[in-house]
Amino acid sequence: MNGMDALQSVQFVTVQGKRLAVLSVEDWETLIEWLETLEDTTIAEQAFAQLRASGGDRARAGWRPWSDLEQELE
Repeated sequence: MNGMDALQSVQFVTVQGKRLAVLSVEDWETLIEWLETLEDTTIAEQAFAQLRASGGDRARAGWRPWSDLEQELE
C-alpha cells in the first residue's frame, strides 16, 4: 500500500458532533512513512541543487567532508 491508498482508506465517523477520520494503524504507519519519504526527497533535491549551483564543488556547496562527520559520531 502507498500513501495515496492509505489516504483513500480513511473512514469518517461523527462522535458528539465532531467528524473524525479513522484508519488502521497499518495505514497510519504507511502515511507517516510516505510523508517521511517526501521530506527526505525534498532535502535531497535541495542538496543536489546546491551542488549543481556550486559547479560540483562539495565544499562550495556547504557539504562537510565525511571524515569530519565520522569523528563527531564516535
